Amino acid sequence: MKKREDYTPEEVLDICRKYMNKEHVEFVNKAYNFAAYVHKEQKRATGEPYIIHPTQVAQILVSLRMDPYTVAAGYLHDVVEDTNITLGDVNELFGDQVATIVDGVTKISKYKYHSHQELLAENHRKMLIATAKDLRVIMVKLADRLHNMRTLKALRPDKQRRIATETLEIYAPLADRLGISRIKWELEDLSLQYINPQQYYRIVHLMNSKREQREGYIAEAIKYIRTSVDSLGIKYEIYGRPKHIYSIYKKMRDKHKQFSELYDLLAIRIVVDTVKDCYAVLGSIHSKWKPIPGRFKDYIAVPKTNGYQSLQTTIIGPGGQPLEVQIRTHKMHDVAEYGVAAHWAYKEGNFKGVHLDEDEQKIDVFREILELQENSDNAADFMKSVKGEIFNDRVYVFTPQGEVIELPKGSVPLDFGFQVHTEVGAHSIGAKVNGRMVPLNYQLKNGDIVEMLTSANAKPSRDWVKLVYTTRARNKIKRYFRVKDRQENISLGKELIESELKNQSLSPNKYMDKSHIEEVMKRFSYTDSEELFNSVGYGELSPLNVVHKLISEDPDNKKETERKELEEKVISDDDSKNSKVPNEHVQNKLKKERSDANNSISVEGIDNLLIRLGKCCNPIPGDDIVGYITKGRGLTIHRADCPNVQSEEAKKRFVEVSWDNVTVDKRYIAELDIYGFNRNGLLNDVLQVINSTTNSLNNVNGRLDKDKMAIIHVSVGVNNKAHLDKIISRLNSVPDVYQVKRTIE
Repeated sequence: MKKREDYTPEEVLDICRKYMNKEHVEFVNKAYNFAAYVHKEQKRATGEPYIIHPTQVAQILVSLRMDPYTVAAGYLHDVVEDTNITLGDVNELFGDQVATIVDGVTKISKYKYHSHQELLAENHRKMLIATAKDLRVIMVKLADRLHNMRTLKALRPDKQRRIATETLEIYAPLADRLGISRIKWELEDLSLQYINPQQYYRIVHLMNSKREQREGYIAEAIKYIRTSVDSLGIKYEIYGRPKHIYSIYKKMRDKHKQFSELYDLLAIRIVVDTVKDCYAVLGSIHSKWKPIPGRFKDYIAVPKTNGYQSLQTTIIGPGGQPLEVQIRTHKMHDVAEYGVAAHWAYKEGNFKGVHLDEDEQKIDVFREILELQENSDNAADFMKSVKGEIFNDRVYVFTPQGEVIELPKGSVPLDFGFQVHTEVGAHSIGAKVNGRMVPLNYQLKNGDIVEMLTSANAKPSRDWVKLVYTTRARNKIKRYFRVKDRQENISLGKELIESELKNQSLSPNKYMDKSHIEEVMKRFSYTDSEELFNSVGYGELSPLNVVHKLISEDPDNKKETERKELEEKVISDDDSKNSKVPNEHVQNKLKKERSDANNSISVEGIDNLLIRLGKCCNPIPGDDIVGYITKGRGLTIHRADCPNVQSEEAKKRFVEVSWDNVTVDKRYIAELDIYGFNRNGLLNDVLQVINSTTNSLNNVNGRLDKDKMAIIHVSVGVNNKAHLDKIISRLNSVPDVYQVKRTIE
């Protein structure tokens, strides 16, 4: 895929003309003109006109030869979310197909949800469910995410890491399950660049340092292989296949190996006309060079569930070096590169509609998604299931009839049983693998033939919940017992909530009324109060969490609770644990140790507290902050993203705080780690930038890691976050500096 960020609308139309008829090209152009008009006043974070983004999204889609409705949706994917255009407007102007795709990629309004995590989960669920109904939704979303990742440098470092992590956890696996390797590899490499830039640039550096040597070896290997394959008298293409940075990083991480120890960095791909030719080439190569045992995979006979087919082998090549060889047909290559998009072959102005033909639908990922949706109680549970069951590494096993079943790596026979059919799993009494009895906790391996032994009288055991690996199987087992014990769980759930209210000296009559319960149902995404009580009774939902939600919307109670907590946990010490009034020792301590933080931090509803800025994260004005109650030691201010206060237990001790009375002459300490390639003058260039942006350099030290990458730590004085952002921006412009981040101890 051509990596440019400046395709013009006319260039996009030129690509469209290569495979679309005139009417469809005009339809795409109409979508561009409309998007350009409604986005005309908007700018991206880079400062560029906003229309550049949908234009690049459309370009990615036409490079995949998507149909005109999908390309038009690429131009229009943000108009409902970011302008005053409604979905009805899109439907009226461009039809229901485009409107359906745009709706699928449009985020849900934020005001409906109470946390960013909840909103994110709901948006992902909406997109995936829409994709299950029309695969073109995810094609637009992948193109959108790919261009956003290409321009991610314009955002703050914390946003870069959050978006990159989301991309690696959700979108790259989706591209993989759809077989679109072109997009998958680029998303993974770009994500690694922001999540672990040190390893990313280290691998880039190591690859570049050996590039000439590798290219020379590949050229020599191709020459030798040609002498063998030419004798077959067939047409073929042969070329070196570049390894992607993330795949190298993953092998180094998972196999605990150094770059120099990886033997499959060298790869060759051979593309032929027929399946018969694939096996002929393989035989020719194996007759001349010894294959490495265990490194041969026949994905032609047994394709991956995303449709991928190839022969893959690793041989001892020229000079005794391991060499990976991949053999496939041209059609297999198209499917490997474009995945599900390869099935939208556009012929004579026509294309294959919304769904793939049944005989071409070689992946069932979205059927699984719909099933997980049915078995999930809320969006967070749904996304946890998707990540755990659909995006993990996979194993491929067989039924006794030879059908291939795909499961997450780590699955056991019971997971297989529930994957085949709920009744098979529920009535299991044992399992045979490769004809031999195995325990139900046996971990399945690629190629295993699995036979479940069942009995009509058998029923699930509660112990199975801990035994199975897949979320699907676990949910089905839980659902069985939830239905079986429903009434008992509902009664128990009510009792547990009432008991917890009484433990906190609160009236069940006040908080268990219809209005309070309905509010809690909304907060936990339940539509039925009995389901809420059932979840508490079964143990899926803590009664303490329900009580917190019940009282959180009561302003009087909330304020009084905060005051009591502060008085009891902050003011009291070991000599006066139950006192409601600060003792003399604490009063003297407050006067003696009051820091400048007291003058710049405001605590809602509370005065006369000892306030400290956390040494671990060094918050500065402009940072999002939280106040953490420390018993007997006052209030410590942390950055909201400080890992030291992210636990659920820590969050129970939070109070609302804000910056107040901040003056520009006050200096705050900021700790920075600067990563770069070691060279003469690097430290001097870094210090010059710091001295030109602040007159307060408190500490500096540096070191080299084992790969000779430089890490410089500095402690500087800044006025506020804007001042710090300016320093970081200037440091990022220093040649050979690839990352600057704030230090958190």
